[in-house]
Amino acid sequence: MRSRMSDRTGAAIRKLRLARGWNLATLSEQSGVPISTLSRVELGQNSLHYDKLIRLCRALDVDADGLVARETQAAAVVTGRRAVIRAGEGPPTRLAGNTGRRAASDLLSKSLSPLLLEVTARSLEAHGPLSTHGGEAYVLVLAGEVELHSQLYAPLSLRAGDAIYFDAASGYALIAPGQPARVLVVASGETGFG
Repeated sequence: MRSRMSDRTGAAIRKLRLARGWNLATLSEQSGVPISTLSRVELGQNSLHYDKLIRLCRALDVDADGLVARETQAAAVVTGRRAVIRAGEGPPTRLAGNTGRRAASDLLSKSLSPLLLEVTARSLEAHGPLSTHGGEAYVLVLAGEVELHSQLYAPLSLRAGDAIYFDAASGYALIAPGQPARVLVVASGETGFG
């Protein structure tokens, strides 16, 4: 069961990591805490044992007392921010062999990074290396059919209306085996799309 304390600790760690421009792998190298543990902590799914908390605080150059206090104060502020994205708007971007447009790109320190993607890669070779980014991702097929390839699972076929939620740090590729397809990709955090 998730607790508010683990949610706040994870959020604070994530913000400090992103402020340094580090991905989960870099924080893991700097702290000695496994990537899988870091991912679950940042998502509020696990709490940290004292020794791992101290290692993370040292790597992030912050004291343990101030870690959660800072996040608790920040959580109390309601910003009311929003971004309106009109059809066809958004900076162009690439996700491996596919092109798309970033949505809400003008907002900084987002919890979510949406991307409208035209999947044109017809093979893994055309796609190139698997895409990876910290956190989790949600893919909704808007039109056409795609195959999701990953390091951990067999290829999965998805048609218009189908969706999948997964750990994006494990590496994935979106392939359109037939005609080009259109998908919405929503990833947690600042992913570096583009």
